Amino acid sequence: MNDYAGQHEVISENMTSLITAELTRYVQELKQERKSHFHDGRKAQQHIETCWKQLEASKRRFERDCKEADRAQQYFEKMDADINVTKADVEKARQQAQLRHQMAEDSKAEYSSTLQKFNSEQHEHYYTHIPNIFQKIQEMEERRIVRIGESMKTFAEVDRQVIPIIGKCLDEITKAAESVDHKNDSQMVIEAFKSGFEPPGDVDFEDFTQPMKRTVSESSLSNSRGDGKSEPKFGSKSKGKLWPFIKKNKSPKQQKEPLSHRFNEFMTSKPKIHCFRSLKRGGAGPEDFSNLPPEQRRKKLQQKVDELNRDIQKEMDSRDALTKMKDVYIKNPQMGDAASVDHRLAELGQNIEKLRLEVQKFEGWLAEVEGRLPARSEQPRRQSGVYEAQNASGVNSCAQDRESPDGSYTEEQSQETEMKVPATDFDDEFDDEEPLPTIGTCKALYTFEGQNEGTISVAEGEMLYVIEEDKGDGWTRIRRNEDEEGYVPTSYVEVYLDKNAKDVHKPLQKISE
Repeated sequence: MNDYAGQHEVISENMTSLITAELTRYVQELKQERKSHFHDGRKAQQHIETCWKQLEASKRRFERDCKEADRAQQYFEKMDADINVTKADVEKARQQAQLRHQMAEDSKAEYSSTLQKFNSEQHEHYYTHIPNIFQKIQEMEERRIVRIGESMKTFAEVDRQVIPIIGKCLDEITKAAESVDHKNDSQMVIEAFKSGFEPPGDVDFEDFTQPMKRTVSESSLSNSRGDGKSEPKFGSKSKGKLWPFIKKNKSPKQQKEPLSHRFNEFMTSKPKIHCFRSLKRGGAGPEDFSNLPPEQRRKKLQQKVDELNRDIQKEMDSRDALTKMKDVYIKNPQMGDAASVDHRLAELGQNIEKLRLEVQKFEGWLAEVEGRLPARSEQPRRQSGVYEAQNASGVNSCAQDRESPDGSYTEEQSQETEMKVPATDFDDEFDDEEPLPTIGTCKALYTFEGQNEGTISVAEGEMLYVIEEDKGDGWTRIRRNEDEEGYVPTSYVEVYLDKNAKDVHKPLQKISE
């Protein structure tokens, strides 16, 4: 199958080098030639339109001069017939009429010459220039058709060269398929995965009429440990072995999520809004998500780090696959050139390095945000302490219960769930945590709709308590009452800090933690 795939890769490489690259270059040449022909056609069309405009102008001038000559002749005849007009005026009108007639004759000669020239240019345009341009375009298209045919012929030759090898590959695939031994394969699977279970012995008769202590048969399917516990019903799981054909619960029952988690998912499903500063700048938020509240910024940064890590894993898988392909090419040179994948391997290495630098950058921002959230970072450590206490008390018994006599492990749901602590226990543990002290008051300058997670809505002119001032990210943490607190943009409120409270804020916060 690998050799069969390798021959198709050879076909692809030859098509790329012999057909695709050549046709791409040839298409660019045809585009330039076609552009030149269309330019010549537009130029010839503009020339004939210019000649037509000259002819029209000469015709209008000849018409105007003829009308003026007629009016001058009529004026002269009128002056000559009038006995009250002096001889000098009559002579002047006669000369004017002769001048107009001469101008009309000149315009007639010019119009005749222009007309002959236009007819000649028009004949040459429609019988010489335009046919030549169309002939060149036709020849260009005929060369393109011939080139396409040559490319198809080249493809046939490339495919024909590997047909013998592909035939051998198909023969080997058929031979391998015919040599499949299903009995032997089944036996190999049985030997690899046999359980080693032993069938139980006969069930002993228990005489309940005799007032004596009865013991449970050791060959029974029920619990044979004799630890004083009641016997399970027939067909149930035993502590020692996992018998076949017993339905297993593949996944333990999921713990019910706290209401606060569901509420957070509901809040994050709403469309996100940009803060006031990003809206003033216009466009999307900054790369480090500094326009978001601290808790939401931490989640965004963590999502970005996870996404980059997945991209790194994809690139590494691609690099491993290309490395294996290169090894195959080295062992079988007829399948392909090993040096052809070096460039791609180098690109993958550069991409992985860039992604790692991006991960380091976002991890730095994430560490900075987590450093500003001490109360939230305490929670995983406190939870881990509870888990360690639970694990320390139950790890030995768990290991003993899960191990069967033949060395295998059972999948007991009850034992696994005993180690888990419901998430509600942790929520109750933190409900009594002392809230942060107030360090001042603030007045809302504008109305803010806190739709993002961790924010709080305020109305213009409302007075609230400040519990955490702006740390350079553009957000101030405020409190309305014991149950309502969150972040608002610093530019939306006017803060009045208490001098004494500002100085002792950090020690009080440490005491509360």
